Amino acid sequence: MPTRTPANTPPPLDADTRKRLLAGTHHDPHAVLGAHPAPGGVTVRVLRPYARAVSLLVEGRTVELADEGDGLFSVLLPLAEAPAYRLRITYDGRDSETEDPYRFLPALGELDLHLIAEGRHEELWTALGAHPMTHQGVTGTRFTVWAPNALGVRVCGEFCCWDGTAHPMRSLGSSGVWELFVPGIGEGALYKFDITRPDGTHTVRADPMARRTEVPPATASVVTRSAHVWTDDAWMSRRAEHPAHRSPMSVYEVHLPSWRPGLGYRELAGELTAYVTDMGFTHVEFMPVSEHPFGGSWGYQVTGFYAPTSRLGTPDDLRYLIDTLHRAGIGVIMDWVPAHFPKDDWALAEFDGRPLYEPGDTRRAEHPDWGTLTFDYGRTEVRNFLVANASYWFEEFHVDGLRVDAVASMLYLDYSREEGGWTPNEHGGRENLDAVAFLQEMNATVYRRYPGIVTLAEESTAWEGVTRATHHTGSDGFGGLGFGLKWNMGWMHDSLEYIRHEPVHRQYHHGELTFSMVYAYSENYLLPISHDEVVHGKQSLVSKMPGDWWQQRANHRAYLAYMWAHPGKQLLFMGQEFAQGAEWSEAHGPDWWLLDPAYGAEPDHRGVRDLVRDLNLRYSATPALWERDTDPGGFRWVEADAAQDNVLAFLRFGTDGAPLLAVSNFSPVVRHGYPVGVPRAAGAWREVLNTDAARYGGGDVGNPGALSALPGPLGAFPARLLLTLPPLATVWLRPE
Repeated sequence: MPTRTPANTPPPLDADTRKRLLAGTHHDPHAVLGAHPAPGGVTVRVLRPYARAVSLLVEGRTVELADEGDGLFSVLLPLAEAPAYRLRITYDGRDSETEDPYRFLPALGELDLHLIAEGRHEELWTALGAHPMTHQGVTGTRFTVWAPNALGVRVCGEFCCWDGTAHPMRSLGSSGVWELFVPGIGEGALYKFDITRPDGTHTVRADPMARRTEVPPATASVVTRSAHVWTDDAWMSRRAEHPAHRSPMSVYEVHLPSWRPGLGYRELAGELTAYVTDMGFTHVEFMPVSEHPFGGSWGYQVTGFYAPTSRLGTPDDLRYLIDTLHRAGIGVIMDWVPAHFPKDDWALAEFDGRPLYEPGDTRRAEHPDWGTLTFDYGRTEVRNFLVANASYWFEEFHVDGLRVDAVASMLYLDYSREEGGWTPNEHGGRENLDAVAFLQEMNATVYRRYPGIVTLAEESTAWEGVTRATHHTGSDGFGGLGFGLKWNMGWMHDSLEYIRHEPVHRQYHHGELTFSMVYAYSENYLLPISHDEVVHGKQSLVSKMPGDWWQQRANHRAYLAYMWAHPGKQLLFMGQEFAQGAEWSEAHGPDWWLLDPAYGAEPDHRGVRDLVRDLNLRYSATPALWERDTDPGGFRWVEADAAQDNVLAFLRFGTDGAPLLAVSNFSPVVRHGYPVGVPRAAGAWREVLNTDAARYGGGDVGNPGALSALPGPLGAFPARLLLTLPPLATVWLRPE
């Protein structure tokens, strides 16, 4: 039996130290708590509110500590140096043994702190947040948080009944980082940070660097570590061999919680992968999966930038989904939202009592469109937080691309602001120079670290050089932003405006289809029909079309084939691939029942789905449709001026010169013997796709068999084809 030794009581703490320690405003609790040399030996002091008694287990003995009140216990040991010891804490008759958190050296290195202060910590998630680890031979969790304005920070959680009094953190100098290693805390523990603001009040916050969270509406952070073993080596090793702008890219945009409601990441791994593979899409794009409190924001109001939403499972479950997609040859793009964040009082807003992640000037901080806050891109640590976050998703989750949301709102200081509601930059302009620098740094960093990835900008203005390299300066005096692709919002708006008109009126809007080729090579483009176009009263894609149901579906099919043939990559939002008539709702997702024969007559919605599958398969197998997307020599107008006929025709060329001819007839009449110029005076052409085919739900009007090119110039071409153009249809032809 261990012997019980009477305690010697050390001198009491001075009043100020005691007050700061108990109030959570002491910047260095390790200087007070734990074991320290003192006159006559070694003082050990412990802070354990609500404890009935505290003892040391040291050198085979049990040494009782004197109760100093307010949860403070102390003892003076007659020793020359601090011994190894453990604590025995008694709560209402229950004893528990633990290590003392205040006997450990800092678990964060000087290099980490230097890089954080410099704003150059490219793997910030390894330094900040909660990390299970073994430190000085003891297992536990290191908690670190950046809160430079705080008077003090304490970590609290289930392990202390959410009272952080016993776990004050130490300030690591001018870095603004607070740290505490807590022994015995491991994976799955819930925690938050209790922050003392500059005015002395307290706020309890989720960890900005949390890599896992509770399921909303609960808001605690969760200690986690990954145990996933990746099996996508083949995909990752060859990814860099295929630059996005010279490769096929047909993207299926998915809102994961509603694609098949009720399925988690692991169930989606099987069903989504099988569906996307069958449909022939090359990539999926996830609407934001970062944690967000309000599901109705669809993930675009993020509070947990480093945590996948726990609504669908654990971070490793998401890794499993991406791993499965990669093994099937499907790339993964993720929506990323560095433009703003919500004001929830447990998250980032005034995190440590003052504006920290947001600008101090409310005119810059407030985002008028969404009632959120913008990031302070000029602050070194905030920029580092976001740049590292981009790297995090590539590094830890193997994503292949980030689609950056709301880029225009970042680039312009006056975005959605009234006159007088914004302040100009240092040159008197409206450009947000800090945001420009941030986007350039982010793109340069991820392209350097992760060859073969792609970043995509949702940028709705004519900002010059969105996809230009960051080191190339344009006529505007700015370097390029460095994105790989830009969403072509102009094409989207113009083409949808054209297609919604009755055919009899389309001749007056013909330029809305042809104008996109005026600027098609000014950037590297992706053509989006995204979730934004099929919600909030905008109607689904097929419901935008004029005419009866047959004509709507015919327009829908013709439009999609025109889109797939147009220069640029393409993206289609879920439900539009089978002509869902209703707008999308996150509450129930796509109307899958429309594909059930019991509800839809063959080949109604299933016919449109079959067309999209064939579009993808033909597209991927036809280099002319993707090899030269950024090369003006890969496109040539055949018929751009047939406005009265509602006809549009153009050629696409591969690097070997092999052409594909796309002809769209956006009128409801059959056109027989329609002359279309071709670049070859000899040889036969064959129809390889016709959106009016019976299997797609069309009238089966077309051009069966081989078509001979007739000699004799037509415009700038040496020969012509006489085609039968189906009504409201697009046909693709290739020479044999």
